[in-house]
Amino acid sequence: MATEIAKVEDELVGLCSLAVGADQIFANVLLASGGRLYAVIPCRGYAGTFDDEAARQEFERLLSAAHEVIELPFSEPSEEAFMAAGRAVADQCDLLLAVWDGQPAGGLGGTGDVVSHATDRSKKVKILWPEGSSRS
Repeated sequence: MATEIAKVEDELVGLCSLAVGADQIFANVLLASGGRLYAVIPCRGYAGTFDDEAARQEFERLLSAAHEVIELPFSEPSEEAFMAAGRAVADQCDLLLAVWDGQPAGGLGGTGDVVSHATDRSKKVKILWPEGSSRS
């Protein structure tokens, strides 16, 4: 991911929902590279979806580091809210970096759905899959 971010020659701006895993890794790499982070928050109460205290604290830290926070108008967490956030990220990006195993989404709003949405809109998509990871 850092390699792809380093290739950006224009102003470095990134969007994500700060979810556990790839989103939080992306946000940290982006910020460490001097980029501006825009957080797309799917709904009110999103922080409550983080079961792990360390992940929730990292979410809060990254949220406070964001240049701008965009909270979507969903009253609670749902697959529809997560899909709307994925669409918002894909719609606003020039390049979608997706850590994805190529499998269909496990529920509405998964990575497969967001990649499909981006490609349907002719967005540039770069699929990343860390070496040694399993594709189960």
